[in-house]
Amino acid sequence: MHDLRIRRIAEHATDGGRLKVTLTQLWYLSRMSNQVWDAKPARGIRPGVRWLVAAPLALLLLVVGNLVHGAVGTIGVTAAVVVVVVAASVMRYRPASKAWWNITPSESAFRQAMTGPWRTAYKGLPPGVVDDGPRAPAARESLAVRPEAVILCTDHAVAVFLRINGIPASLKARLVEAEPATAHEALAEVPAGLPVVVLHDADALGALLAPLLRLARPDRVVVDAGLPVAAVRTRRGAVHRVSTTSTVDAADLRSVAGLAEEDAAWLAGGRWSPLAAVPPPRLESVVTAAVERALSARPAELRSTDGFLTWPAEAPTPAGGPSRTKGAPPG
Repeated sequence: MHDLRIRRIAEHATDGGRLKVTLTQLWYLSRMSNQVWDAKPARGIRPGVRWLVAAPLALLLLVVGNLVHGAVGTIGVTAAVVVVVVAASVMRYRPASKAWWNITPSESAFRQAMTGPWRTAYKGLPPGVVDDGPRAPAARESLAVRPEAVILCTDHAVAVFLRINGIPASLKARLVEAEPATAHEALAEVPAGLPVVVLHDADALGALLAPLLRLARPDRVVVDAGLPVAAVRTRRGAVHRVSTTSTVDAADLRSVAGLAEEDAAWLAGGRWSPLAAVPPPRLESVVTAAVERALSARPAELRSTDGFLTWPAEAPTPAGGPSRTKGAPPG
């Protein structure tokens, strides 16, 4: 993390100053590493139970070893030592651990550095970078007089990115920002005849969003332009995170969203990847193509398994070291 590196990443993210990007997007692009650890079940036997059995048995073997001479006594003493060693190490209790993820630097540390020392030293954020934090003023959107499409976005950083660059207005689209759980209610406020482009993270609720919207409104064109799990699940350099509140079953993801078994299991386990980590120029081009497709499509032409967004052919590797995704903690 140093000034020249941040400026270089910001220059690339803004496409040479053509676009404006958010601090969240810059954070993902500036990460030094990304690690994920899977949940582990409890192993071994609790100490109270373990020693309740091992201690009397070891004591009995020691008594036998001292009372009986010769080979039998030696075996008894040796067996007592083995019982103690097994009880102390092999059968040692290891509590269950939840899945865990880490991005270096953390989002809070990165935001504090950029809005604190950086802003103080340079009198502002890097050129083209906008603060999308909760205390930042809301970005203004130039509304199309007569919108021809709707962009439904479930990621706040991506919604801010679209607004500050005037992308919805240039596409004659209305931007609607909503959580997946409230997306259906949010769409009730827009004209029924407008086609909808859905932008979402590669997560369980996002994968189900477009198919469920199609089921609820079969007369409406719904284009899934979200980040597909197949594009990031095994890709080196993709950002992986873990949610501990995922309650979506893998069977539902397979039947409703049409996901492959490996992708459904990955999402059902709480894994996900943020749409905001996609390079901004690529994100802009995908949204543009998705809106154009929605305007020319008919509801019957779209299937629940349609996924539009793919990861760039050449994902940039963060300077200072590649992003790492691990299935087990070190050591």
